[in-house]
Amino acid sequence: QGQLVESGGGRVQPGGSLSLSCAASGTIFSIKTMGWYRQAPGKQRDLVATITSRGTTNYAESVKGRFTISRDNSKNTVYLQMNSLKPEDTAVYYCNADVYETLSNAYRNNPSAYWGQGAQVTVSS
Repeated sequence: QGQLVESGGGRVQPGGSLSLSCAASGTIFSIKTMGWYRQAPGKQRDLVATITSRGTTNYAESVKGRFTISRDNSKNTVYLQMNSLKPEDTAVYYCNADVYETLSNAYRNNPSAYWGQGAQVTVSS
């Protein structure tokens, strides 16, 4: 069984920037889609951004123009650059990956969903 390990995050003032990274390890044939989700206290976990293996991206409306998702397929790593941060961006950020652990799983389009441990992002003056 593989895992996702997140790094980055922290505390910043409104208007500031932070970055997150998330590396997948374990038995990995390939990774279909990688993404970031966030969960604020008392709220559900929401999509922030996703990126396919070919680099097609999708963003939540609330972060468009401020956040940038990218990935390095050679390192099985996804990144999230967050600029112009707002207090409402405060949340625990989780990375996600749809992992094909074997060629057979990829052929059958049967990925396993991996989740990172979460990274706190706090935007406050």
